[in-house]
Amino acid sequence: MAIPRNRNGYQSKNSERFSMGKFVIRGGKRLEGEIRLAGAKNAATKLMIASLLTDEPCRLDNFPDIGDTEITEELCRNVGSEIQKQGTTVTIQTSDIKTNRIVLEQTRKNRIPILALGPLLHRTGEAEVPILGGDKIGARPVELHIKALQALGAEIEENGNTYRARAKGGLRGAEIKFDFPSVGATENTILAAVLAKGKTVLKNSALEPELMNVVKMLQKMGAIIELGANRDFYIEGVQKLHGVRHKVLPDRNEAVSFACLAIATNGRILVREAVQDNLITFLNTVRRMGAEYEVVPEGIIFSRPNSLRPVEVQTAVHPGYMTDWQQPLGVLLTQADGISRIHETIYEDRFGYIEDLNRMGAKAEIQTACPPESPCRFSGKNFAHVALLHGPTPLRGAKLAVRDLRSGIAHVIAALVANGESEIENVEELDRGYEKIDERLRKLGAEISRSG
Repeated sequence: MAIPRNRNGYQSKNSERFSMGKFVIRGGKRLEGEIRLAGAKNAATKLMIASLLTDEPCRLDNFPDIGDTEITEELCRNVGSEIQKQGTTVTIQTSDIKTNRIVLEQTRKNRIPILALGPLLHRTGEAEVPILGGDKIGARPVELHIKALQALGAEIEENGNTYRARAKGGLRGAEIKFDFPSVGATENTILAAVLAKGKTVLKNSALEPELMNVVKMLQKMGAIIELGANRDFYIEGVQKLHGVRHKVLPDRNEAVSFACLAIATNGRILVREAVQDNLITFLNTVRRMGAEYEVVPEGIIFSRPNSLRPVEVQTAVHPGYMTDWQQPLGVLLTQADGISRIHETIYEDRFGYIEDLNRMGAKAEIQTACPPESPCRFSGKNFAHVALLHGPTPLRGAKLAVRDLRSGIAHVIAALVANGESEIENVEELDRGYEKIDERLRKLGAEISRSG
């Protein structure tokens, strides 16, 4: 019997692969209009995991209908959650934990399961999760996660392709300093610390808006979390968390994607729900390039009145230039008048899309050496983590295959800028993080169709 698919094309249960498909895009058109941001992928999935910390209902508004949230829904259902969906609202209640074991088939190689260690340890004293990856953009080591949970008293062993954890006596507070302000490790430790006995201090923590969205929900559930100076969190463990109603913040990665699309196609797009506070660094880049933005009550309008100037960008942890923003920017920089540079300091292997841009007519090169004035942690390690883009160059249509989520949106933007027709395969990767992207782009005037 065939397994039903949701409106994004994903199988709803027990499938290791998503539906295969492709986009056919005819580019070269100026795109105009307005587009509303969906809820942030990088917050919604974590908020669902946070709901496992209580046996009471958690209602999440502005919830995105994307592949990664569906994967997380399936994970939660398998451990015992009851989930109701109505429009963009999802209600999750996990009265009892049916199983504290998450298996590979439930995750489709998504890296969310490791975040469930803390909630499952609090609810059952034991947990088992698969060792997984996520996007193929370089190493995503989980040592920071494991070391932090062990500092809180968890006994964790690696058994084949799984982590097995125990905390029969419960977790206890500790002082932990991260070697790097990892978003995932910070989230994981906060989820574990809010119900741990005593106080926890986290130093050199991540502060991304999506993480703070999770912190705000936990506070509303009864957690005591204080943000100090120097990227420090102070957490006092409580005995119980209660249910909550909470809104998923708008997706700032979508905002940047649509902004780059507007500017690259010489269009004008109102990005509804875009929040200036979460885009400060990107907006400065827009202004330096000679493009324009206008903050209005409904969101932010992006446009391009003149030719574009080249810029130099270095990715960094928040509040710096986000690593997920450099791929759409890379496409945009092919249209700037001069040589631009992107220095990637978060992941060592995130320029695969540059090869595809060159096939479309771009003139870009990858380097391993850091800029002399700004060495990073990859210095001397021979990682291809610096891109030079020469522009402006006309792009032409091509046949492409999505490598990962963010390179996928770069492919779509490039195809909409290019003259001629492009085919983009493996678009299920895009469905992981962009809700009904083809339908939304058509409303801006894009010629894009889905097949397969």
